[in-house]
Amino acid sequence: MKTLTFALTKGRLASQTLDLFEKIGITCQQMRDKDTRRLIFVNEELGLRFFMAKGPDVPTYVEYGAADIGIVGKDTILEEGRRLYEVMDLGFGRCRMCVCGPESAKGLLERNELIRVATKYPNIARDYFYNRRHQTVEIIKLNGSIELAPIVGLSEVIVDIVETGSTLRANGLQILEEVCPLSARMVVNQVSMKMEDERIRSLITQLRQVL
Repeated sequence: MKTLTFALTKGRLASQTLDLFEKIGITCQQMRDKDTRRLIFVNEELGLRFFMAKGPDVPTYVEYGAADIGIVGKDTILEEGRRLYEVMDLGFGRCRMCVCGPESAKGLLERNELIRVATKYPNIARDYFYNRRHQTVEIIKLNGSIELAPIVGLSEVIVDIVETGSTLRANGLQILEEVCPLSARMVVNQVSMKMEDERIRSLITQLRQVL
């Protein structure tokens, strides 16, 4: 039996994924050890192998076949644009990708004016403004606190993930438009889906029964 390899997104998504997998009898207790320095974790009895990676790297591992299956946020799937199959919405890690800014920016959006958009997700922002809103904008890529950009005048609006909206409100910003809902998804390598179709479909069925 071929070993199936899973790439899990580090942090809360990995922990929630392990919780879910344990409900269908897939365990890997070594991954729960926060002090471990191991990179690869194996459940030999089930023929499964696991490793954790940063979110943006998970689709890359899956596309190139280093992992058969990945668990990653929808935002990362959209931003990375890798060739893979998205097979399941796991339902946790729910949040929204939104256009946010001060109330004064509403009119700029309504009039489709040329504005600057700060974001960690330039591909998602570009697709939303150019292909869905048909509005020409200047995209500014940032890596830190995106909310700072409209406050200091770097951009008129931002495109970012919103969970509760408390950080926005604390800084005088608000949700202006919703781009898309987000949650954790299961993705599968295209070749693995053909070669291990039965095992992967069985896994999906079991997960759907407990969700």
